[in-house]
Amino acid sequence: MQDAIAALANKGLAALRSGDVSAARRSFDAVVEAGRASAGLFVMLADTCSRQGDDPAANAALDRAVALEPRNLAALTMRGDRAAAAGDDRAAAAWYGMVLSSAQQLGEIPAEARPLIVRAQSGVASAQTRFDAHLTAAVGGLDSGPRFAEALAILSGQAEPQLQAPTSFYYPGLPQTAFYESGIIDWVSALEAATPELTAELEAVMATREVFRPYVEADPTRPNKGHALLDSDDWSAFHLYEGGEPVAANAVRCPATMAALGKVPLPHIAGRSPMALFSLLAPHTHIPPHHGMLNTRLIVHLPLIVPPDCRLRVGNHTRRVEAGRAIIFDDSILHEAWNDSDDTRVVLLFEIWNPALSYAERHALTQMFGAIGDYR
Repeated sequence: MQDAIAALANKGLAALRSGDVSAARRSFDAVVEAGRASAGLFVMLADTCSRQGDDPAANAALDRAVALEPRNLAALTMRGDRAAAAGDDRAAAAWYGMVLSSAQQLGEIPAEARPLIVRAQSGVASAQTRFDAHLTAAVGGLDSGPRFAEALAILSGQAEPQLQAPTSFYYPGLPQTAFYESGIIDWVSALEAATPELTAELEAVMATREVFRPYVEADPTRPNKGHALLDSDDWSAFHLYEGGEPVAANAVRCPATMAALGKVPLPHIAGRSPMALFSLLAPHTHIPPHHGMLNTRLIVHLPLIVPPDCRLRVGNHTRRVEAGRAIIFDDSILHEAWNDSDDTRVVLLFEIWNPALSYAERHALTQMFGAIGDYR
């Protein structure tokens, strides 16, 4: 009996290869009626039915193949092909997506499966292109603001969700906002107005560049995490507040800057905050993508010395750095910076509380961070 079933299957395969689809279908149907059809035979039956124009039978055969082998790449690919041919891109993308996810689980891809994966990849790309065109036609002209534009980019696969991922402490329930508009924070305009005085103090400081230290310094009591700019002068700092205290020798050289910082709601946490410094980025230096330590704070940049071609990316958003225009961002979201110019870029950098925190939360966090600092 087994030999007879195998002979029928081979007869059908030979007929299919020769182009005699009617004979092939008779043989394959006989195997199915005998209850001996494998997933592979159902795939061949589906191909045969498709060539005959019998779409319902082809789909039914593929469904039975997938029922027997849910990760059968040929069956899944053909299901995607048929959905695409019927104009159902959403279904096609789902079937093709299953092909690609199933292939990932295989490890090494068999040679005979590689064309199927290429077909699935091409099918997903084609479906995505048509979907993007459909959405653009429907909503592309709407004046919907940057959040909607980012959501649309994520939906279309042009961008990925960019979420807070602080390296040391995560506080739940805070907004996942990359940049905060400076105009909505009341003290920012006064800080920006002080730019000329602050820049003059910075320029006097920069006359003696040896007072700058690497922004990322090795800690002999901790393992080396391999930061690309570790102990590098290409990203360096002149600290005004460090470890929660003014750096006396530096602060005395920058009275206007210290006065301006005195009007900013800086956090005050024993051993930790305030933190404020001039951050220097050398020509043609890139700060690689990284996450900050905490999402309970925001970072403020007041650009003071800014050549052309300086940028800051936070999440899915990139902004040009402009002298005298404050940038406020959540550094717990993946971010990076570039100075692609031939000159030095320097910003005044400090941290503030995340404005979504209540007074009671800030008080509790102050006590908590203080206790963490005390612990050895």
